[in-house]
Amino acid sequence: MVNNGDDKVAQKKLLRQALIEQRLNLPDRLQRADLLQRVMRIWLVGREDTVIGAYWPIKGEFDPLPALHRWKEDGELLEQGNMRRIGLPVVDKVHKTLTFHAWYPGCPMEEDAYGIPKPKETEVIVPTLLFVPCVGYSAGGYRLGYGGGFYDRTLATLQPRPVTVGLGYAPGFIDDYEPEAHDIPLDAILNDNGVVWPVQGSVRG
Repeated sequence: MVNNGDDKVAQKKLLRQALIEQRLNLPDRLQRADLLQRVMRIWLVGREDTVIGAYWPIKGEFDPLPALHRWKEDGELLEQGNMRRIGLPVVDKVHKTLTFHAWYPGCPMEEDAYGIPKPKETEVIVPTLLFVPCVGYSAGGYRLGYGGGFYDRTLATLQPRPVTVGLGYAPGFIDDYEPEAHDIPLDAILNDNGVVWPVQGSVRG
């Protein structure tokens, strides 16, 4: 049993490395990013959330912040007094969880323990919607992350649990991914082609 578990860990590590390498070398990554910005902005139309958590992109990840900044500006134009907020994660090294601190363009930033920029001394906010980066993703809303478990532990502590939405490029889809018993599916996944999960529309012939 232990060997089988070790094999799975090793396989996941290799898969993770291959997907990151593939993403970094996508020849059309900028075009895909433009398409996903559009998909994300359309998906947000009509949602009632006013506090959204996201992430600072690393390793070729899609950058959700331009679309969220537009979402925030649109809210200020359309809903006077209804201030929309954007939060970025800050790592709690002791509990290995994330808290979300207010972010805005030009916000003072500093590097966290992993060298990733985070808001500096801004207030903690609690998102009702959380955009998470996907190294890879599969049918059923399952996400392959970096293996640290930060999001899983964070989601276990947030009350109420936010709606979770994965973001990734189309080549990150894993056709034969087998989720483990502890894997919790995301509520939705978006890529540069549109909504991947939940499956939308009728079956095409």
